Amino acid sequence: MDSWVRFNSQSQAKERVLRTAQYACMLLGYTLHKSRVATDLHRTISDLEAHMSLTRKLLRLGNSVEALQAAKRAIHLSDSVLRLCLTIGHLNRAMYFACDNVLWAGKTGIISKLDQQKWSQRSFRYYLFALILNVTRDVYELCLLLDSEDRYRSAKCSSNPSSALPAHHLSPSSSSSPALMWAWLCRHIHQVVTVLYSNPPLLLDLLKNGCDIFIPLDKLGIYRTGPGFVGTCGVLSSVLSIVTMLHPWLKLKP
Repeated sequence: MDSWVRFNSQSQAKERVLRTAQYACMLLGYTLHKSRVATDLHRTISDLEAHMSLTRKLLRLGNSVEALQAAKRAIHLSDSVLRLCLTIGHLNRAMYFACDNVLWAGKTGIISKLDQQKWSQRSFRYYLFALILNVTRDVYELCLLLDSEDRYRSAKCSSNPSSALPAHHLSPSSSSSPALMWAWLCRHIHQVVTVLYSNPPLLLDLLKNGCDIFIPLDKLGIYRTGPGFVGTCGVLSSVLSIVTMLHPWLKLKP
């Protein structure tokens, strides 16, 4: 099992490059369509996008095994929230890859008379559930870091009372003026930005998942954004994935 996972991981970089090219083609096709350029060129770009999508499905054959292995490792985490989010998220990824494999078999003619629309929708539902859990995990990690920083500041203020802020500056209340509420909001946003800036793995993972989530939302018809926006999100998330592969220390762990 471990040897299969190590072998299968070698194709991930190629799959990410193809994913970037696929969504770049989607974005280019949308741009050509809006520009009313020659139909033949637009059709060529669309065909290229379809071929890249099919090639990616081929490269993802067997990825369900890797996702199941990741779920098996995540179930032993001590943090209950991370254990729940990661385990269920990896299981959803395993189901997503399994549906993707069936779709590949249908598109290549191995499975005849396959309802590709039905399996595509099923695949994107599992993908969406996995991304929701990934975003939940990222937000949880961010809350832990913010809480840790708050405790550090409280301890610092306790050791140096002259630097402590008045109580009404710490959080807004129902009687606070709009100026105080705005100041609190700006301070809180600055704190979030500072924490994310000092934790690049969390920042990249949050950005990647934030971009990716619009793809299944659009495909399932839950929140239509159009091929231009989906293509942009796909390119950005793919580039971020490639960056984490080139620099493993940027990958969020566990």
